Amino acid sequence: MPEVIFPGPEGRLEGRYHPQKSKDAPIAIILHPHPKFGGTMNNKVVYNLHYAFHDMGFTVLRFNFRGVGRSQGEYDQGIGELSDAASALDYLQSLNPNSRQCWVAGFSFGAWIGMQLLMRRPEVAGFISVAPPANMYDFTFLAPCPSSGLIINGEADRVVPPADVTGLAEKLQQQKGITVTHQTVPGAGHFFENGMDEMIGNVQDYVRKRQTEPHIR
Repeated sequence: MPEVIFPGPEGRLEGRYHPQKSKDAPIAIILHPHPKFGGTMNNKVVYNLHYAFHDMGFTVLRFNFRGVGRSQGEYDQGIGELSDAASALDYLQSLNPNSRQCWVAGFSFGAWIGMQLLMRRPEVAGFISVAPPANMYDFTFLAPCPSSGLIINGEADRVVPPADVTGLAEKLQQQKGITVTHQTVPGAGHFFENGMDEMIGNVQDYVRKRQTEPHIR
């Protein structure tokens, strides 16, 4: 898989780009956990999400936020990281102008950034939000949530209490015009040391189902 360097708001950003042969393949970007707590694009959840999307026929890009790995800049409280994500999506779209669909997936801090990106980018057709940190960050910006998606978390998550994720999902499920699916993986912690295969399987089942129902927003 080719390493790529592309321009971000504060200098270059480092990524991994995994294209499909089909010019109209759907595209997805994958967003990693908190940079200050060891989060990188090589996190196991991010890595597995990347390949899960590629296996489903997506052209996929994951990348390091500013200040992580070879990406330039410094951590910016989520504000700059959202701009990084927007630049990554711009870059992915520039390489795939004929893509028929766009998805965003994020894990933990990356899920929070991904949900914000939804509000900026109406072309995003679906999202995967893995262990969104509803106990740490405000998600009220999702009013309304512009696209349907999957929220998935571990039953034994000690970083983000499952009750907080359930509360977030229930709020979003009340909105009209979209469908937010919520799933909990039994016995799984925040990093899915147990339950990784089940989590990835659920993600793939959800995305494949959505792919056969393109009318769902």
